[in-house]
Amino acid sequence: METRRTYLVDAFTEEPLAGNVAGVVPDAEGLSDERMERVAAELGASETAFLTEVPEGIDADRRVRYFTPTTEVDLCGHATIASYAALFADGVVDAGDDVLRTNVGDLTVTVADGGTVWMRQDSPTVRPVEIDYDRLGGALGIDDAALRDVGADLPVAVASTGLAFLIVPVNFLERLGEADPDMDAVEALSEEFDVAGVYAFTFDALDAGSTLHGRAFVPAVGVPEDPATGTASGACAAYLADVAAFDGEFPEELRLEQGHFVDRPGLVRVRIDGDEVRVGGEAVVSVTGEMRVPDGADDEIIEA
Repeated sequence: METRRTYLVDAFTEEPLAGNVAGVVPDAEGLSDERMERVAAELGASETAFLTEVPEGIDADRRVRYFTPTTEVDLCGHATIASYAALFADGVVDAGDDVLRTNVGDLTVTVADGGTVWMRQDSPTVRPVEIDYDRLGGALGIDDAALRDVGADLPVAVASTGLAFLIVPVNFLERLGEADPDMDAVEALSEEFDVAGVYAFTFDALDAGSTLHGRAFVPAVGVPEDPATGTASGACAAYLADVAAFDGEFPEELRLEQGHFVDRPGLVRVRIDGDEVRVGGEAVVSVTGEMRVPDGADDEIIEA
C-alpha cells in the first residue's frame, strides 16, 4: 500500500474556509482512473486535481486531470488555481509562467510574485439561445419576471472559454439570492444545451468594488452549487464582452463575487485582452496530509 501527499486548498479567497475548496494531489503518477476517482471521493471536494509529469517530447511543464467525486471533468478553474497555489507554497514552482496540459489542450498558468495565480483560458465562444423564460425561471426557482426584465438587453447565451455554461442575467441580487433550483430541471437544461451547468448573475453586487455577483449550478457533474467557478467566470466575462454590456471601454479587470449564498464567499478576477481571457485569484492551503492508496486488490482508501 502506497502513500500519496494530498492537499485541500481554498481557491479564490485569501482566508481559509471560504472560496471554493479543491483537492490537489501533486504527484499522481501511476494512479489509475478508478483510483483517482476514489481519491477524489475520499477528499470530498467538488473537484480534485491530479498532477503528473508529461512524457518526453511533450511541450508542457506538467499534466493535470480533474475528477469530481463521481466523474472526470475536462477543465476546472478553481482546482487549477488551487494546484499552483499549493505548488508555489511548497517551492515546487517559482513566480512566472508554466504550461499545463489538460484534456482540452495546453493552458498557460502564471504565478505572480505575491502568489496570485492567473490561468489563460481558451479563445471565447458566445452563442445567444432562445429559451422560454417560464421554463428557465422554474428550473432556477427564480421569478421569470426577474429574467425578462434584463433579457431584452442581455440575452441568455451559451458561452465558453474551455468549458461551456448557460449564462443567465438576473435583475437584482435579492432575486438571485432567492433562487431555489430544481436540480433535475437544471441538469436537463445542461444536457439540452450541451453545457456544464448554469451561471446566473446580476450586476447588483454586495461590494461596491465588484463587477457582479454570480451563482453556478452544476448538478450534471454532481455539484448542486459551486462556490466560486473559474471556468464559468471566464465564460461570463467573454459573454459580457460579446454583448457589449458596458458603456464605453471594457473594464481592465472584472471582479466576480460568488459563494456567499453557500457561506463560502469568494472573488474571481478576470482580464480580457482581445481573444485572450485570463482568470485569476488567490488561494490558501487549508489542509495538508497523506492518503494511503491501496493497490487494485484492496477495497478501501484510508486517509491518514
